[in-house]
Amino acid sequence: MDFVLLGTGAGVPAKARNVTSIALQLLEERGTVWLFDCGEATQHQILKTAVKPRKVEKIFITHLHGDHIFGLPGFLSSRSFQGGVDKLTVYGPQGIDSFIKTSLQVSGTHLKYPLEIIEIEEGTVFEDEQFTVTAMSLDHGIYSIGYRVVEKDRPGSLLVDRLRSEGVKPGPLFKVLKNGQTVCLDDGRVINGKDYISAPKKGRIITILGDTRMCSNALILAESADFLVHEATFSAEESEMASAYYHSTTVQAAETALKAGAKHLILTHISSRYTPEDAERLKGESKAIFANTIMGEDLMAIKVPLYSEESDS
Repeated sequence: MDFVLLGTGAGVPAKARNVTSIALQLLEERGTVWLFDCGEATQHQILKTAVKPRKVEKIFITHLHGDHIFGLPGFLSSRSFQGGVDKLTVYGPQGIDSFIKTSLQVSGTHLKYPLEIIEIEEGTVFEDEQFTVTAMSLDHGIYSIGYRVVEKDRPGSLLVDRLRSEGVKPGPLFKVLKNGQTVCLDDGRVINGKDYISAPKKGRIITILGDTRMCSNALILAESADFLVHEATFSAEESEMASAYYHSTTVQAAETALKAGAKHLILTHISSRYTPEDAERLKGESKAIFANTIMGEDLMAIKVPLYSEESDS
């Protein structure tokens, strides 16, 4: 699991930052990619990365401002020409269905893959045996959503060293034992695979918020998250402007991460008023409150490590 930050800017494209889009690559987990928002020129940004459009399985839209959705028609169309044949599902607030269908219809675009559009409100929007995705509303000028992605606990590992120490030789039996089944060894011993499997590995939690002022739902979504992706449109000194435009500052993002008990904070949605030279200052404002702050930059890749079996940290 890893992030690829395709766009980290706010409002309009800038020289150093394109508008918002994040790829959450789940290649090891399910062989697919999830996009969160799809601002203008997202498909151009993808060309600069190893992200494969045909692997995109789901797109989660936080809200319907243009800097979060104007890249959708182009991406959906191009995916057909780039080998995409598997179903793609788009989740988003009311109105996303009309926006996509009108764009495709007016442009005469015909997709070669099934497209499902699900308009969502609050609650569980997706769940399978691997992940649960929950949505809650935030505090923005229009209806804006935050997403909490919870990976379900993974099965424990086979305790190979212990088996070897007890004289069990590697081979087909290991697969049977890994499945928790009982086997009879050549020497007559009967062992249960369940006794040789470590405790389940704790699943990871990812929180990706749409545009928002500080609010209680952001804290709920970000509780104990391994990574919180939070907008930081404005610097600390411009809190009044941030509030007036329904956005957050670097300090407010840090305060949310701290109060929620998140482990890492990624700042994104940076206003184009700030130059690349300002980035270190903006990060410093956040780090003064929340040490594990990462200043998001376009095309940055961030690995989301597994929990170790020895520690939940």
